[in-house]
Amino acid sequence: MSVLVELSRHVRILLGQIQRCGQTGFEINQYLKSGVVRCLSQAAPQLEPIVDDYDSVSPTFVNRNPRNLEQMALAVKDRGWKTTWPSQKFYHRLVLSRSQCHVTAEVFSYGDPVPVLSCSTREWALKRELASTCCVASSQAVGEVLAQRCRQAGITRMVYRHIPWQYRSDSVQSFRTAMKEGGVTLSEPRQKFIET
Repeated sequence: MSVLVELSRHVRILLGQIQRCGQTGFEINQYLKSGVVRCLSQAAPQLEPIVDDYDSVSPTFVNRNPRNLEQMALAVKDRGWKTTWPSQKFYHRLVLSRSQCHVTAEVFSYGDPVPVLSCSTREWALKRELASTCCVASSQAVGEVLAQRCRQAGITRMVYRHIPWQYRSDSVQSFRTAMKEGGVTLSEPRQKFIET
């Protein structure tokens, strides 16, 4: 029975290749006699790029990358209402969340509900190095790994607003010190206002 299934599969493959190639009956017979059935194809011709004078970079080029404006503290921060907590006046915000089983830290950009960077003890690479995923050492490890990822992404300053009743816990303190030792500043510069 398996021989018939294998034979029918080979016949379907052969017919599919013949149909794709669109060859005549005479050419098909020649390929069948030689035992080789394949679709002949050619590589696409390589097009030469056309360089125009308009494509060259202007000597008075102005970089409008918002990350540069953030680093110079010139980008606009939304002030929002003073009564909202946590404050919405930031470029990047760090959020640390601890559950009974895991520690998760995420970096959010303003106005984006999806985190830019994240680190958690749910990740296997971090989980296998830890004895427990909810202790003080796990918070410190999450802080070290997230600081390294932030440096690689070019984010060196962010706002970290702790929840007041959790601030004095050992795990939050070890997370903050690990982030600071990793080269991340947990405050942003005040916004500069330029008169136009």
